Amino acid sequence: MAKTTYAVGLISAIAASTSLSQHHSAHADGPFNFPPFSSSPPANLPLPSPAPQSSSPASNPEPSAPKPRNDNPRTSSSGFDPEALERGAKALREITTSSHAKKAFEVMKKQEETRQVELQAKAAEFKAMQAQAETERQRVIYDEQKKLAQHQAQTKSQMARYEDELSRKRMQAENEYQRARNQELVKLQEESSIRQEQARRATEEQIQAQRRQTEREKAEIERETIRVRAMAEAEGRAHEAKLAEDVNRRMLVDRANAEREKWIAAINTTFDHIGGGLKAILTDQNKLVVAVGGITALAAGIYTTREGAKVVWSYVDRILGQPSLIRESSRGKYPWSGLFSRIKDTVSHSDKGSSSKKGNGFGDVILHPSLQKRIEQLANATSNTKSHQAPFRNMLFYGPPGTGKTMAARELARKSGLDYALMTGGDVAPLGSQAVTKIHQLFDWAKKSRKGLLLFIDEADAFLCERNKTYMSEAQRSALNALLFRTGDQSKDIVLALATNRPGDLDSAVGDRIDEVLEFPLPGEEERFKLLKLYLEKYIANAGLRKSGLFQNVFKGQQKKIEIKGLTDDIIHEAAAKTDGFSGREIAKLMASVQAAVYGSETCVLDPNLFREVVDYKVAEHQQRRKLAASEGGGVQN
Repeated sequence: MAKTTYAVGLISAIAASTSLSQHHSAHADGPFNFPPFSSSPPANLPLPSPAPQSSSPASNPEPSAPKPRNDNPRTSSSGFDPEALERGAKALREITTSSHAKKAFEVMKKQEETRQVELQAKAAEFKAMQAQAETERQRVIYDEQKKLAQHQAQTKSQMARYEDELSRKRMQAENEYQRARNQELVKLQEESSIRQEQARRATEEQIQAQRRQTEREKAEIERETIRVRAMAEAEGRAHEAKLAEDVNRRMLVDRANAEREKWIAAINTTFDHIGGGLKAILTDQNKLVVAVGGITALAAGIYTTREGAKVVWSYVDRILGQPSLIRESSRGKYPWSGLFSRIKDTVSHSDKGSSSKKGNGFGDVILHPSLQKRIEQLANATSNTKSHQAPFRNMLFYGPPGTGKTMAARELARKSGLDYALMTGGDVAPLGSQAVTKIHQLFDWAKKSRKGLLLFIDEADAFLCERNKTYMSEAQRSALNALLFRTGDQSKDIVLALATNRPGDLDSAVGDRIDEVLEFPLPGEEERFKLLKLYLEKYIANAGLRKSGLFQNVFKGQQKKIEIKGLTDDIIHEAAAKTDGFSGREIAKLMASVQAAVYGSETCVLDPNLFREVVDYKVAEHQQRRKLAASEGGGVQN
């Protein structure tokens, strides 16, 4: 086995040396050099390159080239070493003499076949690389052509944009030139029209001046003519009056004498008749008795008629008249009374309603927008409730004095289409034992309203306070019980509206009958500004525009009209900011004080200085009043 291995190695060495020499001679002319005895291809196969011409001595013999130097004596001049061949021949002889020579040659044959297969694979790989190189070259050529086409297209688009820009600039320049020319033409036309207008105006002014001069001369002539005619007529009338004066005086004297004589005769005749009658009565006893009896009967009839009329009228007043607790009402005292006044109020309310639609929609009542919106909703709900015959809802208005509770109730009744009646809680206590009867009369009278009635009770805490109060009389308790009895159920005829400054003092049963509770706070700055504007218009601007009768004009004279100078909205805004804490009633009194200050001045003119002076005075007075109220409250608590 060891000998066989040795033989195989020897034969391989001989074949290698032989093939080396053959490959050097065979591949010298080829484009590639493959290393001999390699079973795997090289890692990086170079691109095909033509072999140098100097490596093929057969194709290009160069006799003049010098022979290479041979330093090894066993090597020929061409570089061939025969030692390897000798070793191969020796190995071949040993293999030939060996018993395994046939197997060694078969192994060598298989190695040669394997090498040929590897060479074919390398050739195929080389062809594939050539095809890939050709494909890459074609791709590079295509990319270059594509880039060239893109560059040409870009160049064309740039040229087109440049030409378009040049044409646009040229058109813009032409448009600018045309615009400038048009402007010059328009300017020339305007100047021409101005000159024509000036000439026309000068002509018209000259014509008007001549016309005015002519009219003045004509008016002077007419005045002179009228003056001369009037003087002539006056002289004629004076002459006629002087001629008729004596005749008239004589006629008047004669007429006065005749009238005096006639009245004297009539008086004498009357006294003669009276004296004769008295003389006849006094002398005749029967006539005297009849006269005295007639006079007595006449006096008795007059007295009886007067007293009977009082009794009947009191009965009618109790049945049909307005209850004594009512201070103010939109209904008359009697069903037939105030018909024309109610018609007038209806017309005025309709006018106010039409004007209020253009204004704030709530008459002269200035409230916070949210509160005003809530009252309008209640008015609409009450109106719809009345039209659907549903029960009304009772209300409670509370807040500081003078914040518009009574005015809001009146406007609420007007907008909902109801009658209203106003009473105050302080009127119930003085009635004593009659309070219960008066309360029942009040509710019976209210139910007779065909429209429905809003009963507004101001200062309700005066007799609707807690029933366990020690100072509350039995009559007040009975009156409160009567009102609770009449308001125990929801009514379809009466809306009960209570107003108080202290809602906590009301009886719990009264609070149970309330369906809507509205708070009336002090007006804010914007509301105070509107109130100041409203009362400025009412007390100052329209102060001298009220209509007066004939006798008032004769005996009292014409009212003075206040002149307002320099009072702007900024000054009124300043006053609204200063009057923080004022109620609506206090603002009305403030403007009444301004009116009094204006009437107290000599010129009857309201200027900013006078207005500011009165406002500052009233603000200081308001603060002093608050301090006094706070000190009194502290003293009571102490």
